[in-house]
Amino acid sequence: MTNDAALPSLAFLGAGSMGGAIVQGVVRSGLATQVTATNRTVAKADELAGLDGVTSVALERNAAGNTDAAATADIVLIGVKPAMVPDLLREIAPVLRPGSIVISLAAGVTIATFEDILGPGVAVLRSMPNTPAVVGRAVTGLAAGTTAGVDQIAVARRLFETVGSVVEVPEAQIDALSTISGSGPAYFFLLVEEFTRAARGKGFAEAEARLMAEQTFIGAAALLEASGDDPAELRRRVTSPKGTTERAITVLQDAGLDDVFARATDAALARAKELAAGA
Repeated sequence: MTNDAALPSLAFLGAGSMGGAIVQGVVRSGLATQVTATNRTVAKADELAGLDGVTSVALERNAAGNTDAAATADIVLIGVKPAMVPDLLREIAPVLRPGSIVISLAAGVTIATFEDILGPGVAVLRSMPNTPAVVGRAVTGLAAGTTAGVDQIAVARRLFETVGSVVEVPEAQIDALSTISGSGPAYFFLLVEEFTRAARGKGFAEAEARLMAEQTFIGAAALLEASGDDPAELRRRVTSPKGTTERAITVLQDAGLDDVFARATDAALARAKELAAGA
């Protein structure tokens, strides 16, 4: 964070897993002056109720919770399910403050959908965070709409930097970004699963296998971050000529990992386009 100025007032409409993670990140940052979060049920609202400076609203107790929150916020984040977005936008459009910023957390809903319903007086941005937001290590893709200016983009960036790193992209690249950083944690977890399975196959107990697999990946990631070196260089340092690691790496490369990852992310991108088209 290079700018420690307080964030404007925030409303998270639909503060589920992702929205709730960002709420927690904002609170941890100390930059939040006023935060309102809405959820459908009391149980969900109670999960955020204890956070400092957060007003957590259950819609089953207060049916006007979304409009009340939107009317008092400078930045409104939309975190409901994609199919619910248009109705929610129509509900809050009449009460939004002039000059307010609306940020989408909803996958597959275009900026055009937001702008068509909200009109030209509202700056719209579309975001694509990922689940490490929960621990403050997200990668968030951020795309600006046609009326979002430099100042609005900057404040949105500061907001998402409370939970990790931000990559600004044109909206046309949001779906491609989602196949890398959005889905990426699942790819990583799959690798850990398979590495653990390989360890069990070598005779290690489950607890030992998990410890070795998980901490090896976590430790390698920490080394990559701390060193600042290219991952290929770090790999070469572990791979002694004609040694055991070189033999294993050869097997992995011969399996065509480059093609596997290209095909996997292409498949994710194709599905994202299907979802955007309503398929």
